[in-house]
This record gives sequence, structure tokens and C-alpha cells, in this order.
Amino acid sequence: MADYDAQADRPTPAEPELSRAQLAADDVDLHVGLSGVAGIVAGGRGVVDVLHDIAQFAAQAIPGVDGAGVTMAGSSAGTLQIQAWAVTANFVHEIDTVQYHELHEGPCITCMQSRRPIVSGSLGSDHRWPRFGGRVARLGVHSALSLPLMVADEVIGAINTYSHDRDAFAEHAVRLATQFAGPAAVSVCNARLLADARDRTSRLQQALVSRNVIDQAIGIIRARTGVSADEAFDRLTKISQAENTKLRVVAERLVEEAVRRARARQRS
Repeated sequence: MADYDAQADRPTPAEPELSRAQLAADDVDLHVGLSGVAGIVAGGRGVVDVLHDIAQFAAQAIPGVDGAGVTMAGSSAGTLQIQAWAVTANFVHEIDTVQYHELHEGPCITCMQSRRPIVSGSLGSDHRWPRFGGRVARLGVHSALSLPLMVADEVIGAINTYSHDRDAFAEHAVRLATQFAGPAAVSVCNARLLADARDRTSRLQQALVSRNVIDQAIGIIRARTGVSADEAFDRLTKISQAENTKLRVVAERLVEEAVRRARARQRS
């Protein structure tokens, strides 16, 4: 039996009577989705592009899905923060915008907090999200299945699937979705690690550029005044504080001024 949190005041949907052919087809769809996720290589692609691919494979691997989304999240001071997300359909984008940015409640947020899959068969009457459920039901979306994406006991995001039908996700769908979630979590984790590495590299490059400009400005001040390097740096710092301007910007301005003067002397 699949382990998930169902809608408390609604009967568990009956398992669909699936033929052997349908069961085999579902297994094939799951295999295709898992193979697709396993084959994702981020390379030079952005995080959102990778998440979109995973969402597309989720919609294929999980039966009953009309639209899916994948969310990447992190934590700060014990609070989950949405970092990036991608969807397969416009109505999912509208739903998750409401969930993340307006109401701050919904199955995705709950599943990441509880670390358990969440199922709702009638969002409009689901008391877990009194504002979200009614809002989404008015869009004609009635069922939701959300699963946390976890790596080494850390929640790094979630898969969110929605259906226009009521009670669209029975145990069969949850079981297949759970099998898909593990490999999907690894792909999301890899995308996040690559994004973090790129961000650190960018910050390091910016720091090196800033350090180089500041050193040039210090050299200019020393050449003009004959002060020591420490005294030149103090002068730059005082200008930065007096003008409430970043030290790098002050240094760049001084270097550009020195370059303009040098060029003017060459032309004269």
C-alpha cells in the first residue's frame, strides 16, 4: 500500500479497474519518464530548463495528470524557500503562483513540510487549504498529487501534479509517482549543485575584478600623493563612506578618470 496523506473527510478513491494492457502501458510510461530523467545533463542549460524537462517526464510517468510542475526549494533559518519552478501547462503556473506568492498554502508547501506525499480528490472542499482549494477549484482543477523531493533526508523541492477530474489520483498513481520521485530528486539536486557552483564562480570572478580595480586605484593615489598602500586604501574607504557608494565603484571611477587624463595628455 502506498504511504501518503489523503484528504481526511473524503473517501479514498477506488482503485481503477485496469486491464493488463493498461498496467503494462503505465509501466512503459514510468520507464520512459525515469529514463528521461536519468538522461538529463544540465550542461550549459539553466535550472528552470532542467526543471521543465523533469516536469514533462513526470506528466508522462504519472497516470491521470493534466498538468505538472517541479519546484526547487531550500531552507533558511528552518524556513522553506522556493528557489525556482517550472510547469508543463499555463494553468499549473497560475495555480503555483497563487500557492507560492499569494496565499502561501497548498499541497506542494504541505508535502515539503510533512515530507510525505499529499493527495486531494476535491480541492474545493479540502479543509487543509481553505483559501487555496476554493481558488483552484474555480479554475476547474479538482485533484492534486504532490510529492516531496528528498536527498539524504533533505527536502530539495517537490513534484506537483493536477487533474481537472475529481479523485484522479488513487493508490496506483501514488505508487508510480513515488517511484519516479527518487530519481527526479537526484536530477533536481544535480541542477541545484551546478547552479550553486556557477553562482560561486561568478561571485569569485566579480571579487577578483573588484580587487584588481581597487589595487589600480590604490596605485594611482600612491603615485599622486606618495602615501603608503594602507593610507591610499583608507582614502578610498573614506570616499566610499562619505558618498555612500561601493568601494569598487569609487575605485572604478578613479581609474577611469586617470585613463581619461592620460589619453588627453597624449592628444595634446
